[in-house]
Amino acid sequence: MRDLLHVIQSPLRYHVYMARGWESKTAEDQAEDHIEQRAEAAKAVSRKAVTAADAVQSRARQILALKRERILAEKTSSPVRRAALQAALQDVEAELRQMV
Repeated sequence: MRDLLHVIQSPLRYHVYMARGWESKTAEDQAEDHIEQRAEAAKAVSRKAVTAADAVQSRARQILALKRERILAEKTSSPVRRAALQAALQDVEAELRQMV
């Protein structure tokens, strides 16, 4: 290496060392970018998990609302059937209240 220092002219020697320093900074920047990309990917996964959980809960709410509407739409003259429908309606409404 010492032999090369004497052979390389001083202005050229300056650029060789600057290039080496620039490359190390670029490597540091790449490492930081990689860390940031991993953090963003982790955030995206957690957002998807939250979104998936919200979607499941929203779908369950929709199902209960549809059950409630179906129960309310049924007409019957049988007192036994009417009592069963009222009990089912109370159960569905209780589940809806628990979800909110």
